Amino acid sequence: MGLFDFAKVMMVVYNLLILSGGGGLIAVGFWMHFTSDLLGSNVLGVFAVHTMNLINVDMYFISIGIVMFLLGCLGCCGAKKESKCLLIWFLSIIVIILVAELAIGLFALAYSSYIGTYLRSWARPALQNQYGRHFHFTELWNRTMTKLDCCGFNNYTDFTGSYYSKLYGEIYPSSCCGNTTLRCDLQNAKNSMVKGCFKWIEWALDEKLYILGAVAAGVAGTESGAVIVALYLFFYLDKDEMIKAA
Repeated sequence: MGLFDFAKVMMVVYNLLILSGGGGLIAVGFWMHFTSDLLGSNVLGVFAVHTMNLINVDMYFISIGIVMFLLGCLGCCGAKKESKCLLIWFLSIIVIILVAELAIGLFALAYSSYIGTYLRSWARPALQNQYGRHFHFTELWNRTMTKLDCCGFNNYTDFTGSYYSKLYGEIYPSSCCGNTTLRCDLQNAKNSMVKGCFKWIEWALDEKLYILGAVAAGVAGTESGAVIVALYLFFYLDKDEMIKAA
């Protein structure tokens, strides 16, 4: 088998991997889409409104996955038919996808550091002024704190001097005392040592970002290999045409 034939075989292999990668991105996108509601209602609770709905990463990955799936078919056809036109199309599209994947990777890194600052600027003032005053907001926080066994955003101090604490005589939500039957006053809240809920939002977001990063890195590596092989095939075919024309 000559180098050209070997390159054709590798082109097909790489594009089969791209097909698989596209399917993987589609699967991850749907996973994010369906678990965003599940995570929001069962785990993140009130945080879902301020995190999962900021960006539509799920639809981005589904779109890229579909394009990659079609791209894999294009690359296989270009290698099999030895078509320079199809190879040029393949190279153009795959470079665009690589740039898009790099952009979403950089955005994910920036977003992971930004989300903590964003939530901190929102959570404590909201707890101080809205908890106990607005029914839907209070129910979301109660559900979140009960599910995660946590108290407030940072800890019980988020409720110190709040509308809720003043309204009910300097007491705290029962979650701040471990959901016991004891009156949850300042001393019991201190002694319970219940942690804030922010560590859970960090964990949930980090888990998603790690999965997205691993998938994107694997796909980008495969695409880079396909670019190298496609370039070799294109220049070989171009050189071959020039020889025949001469």
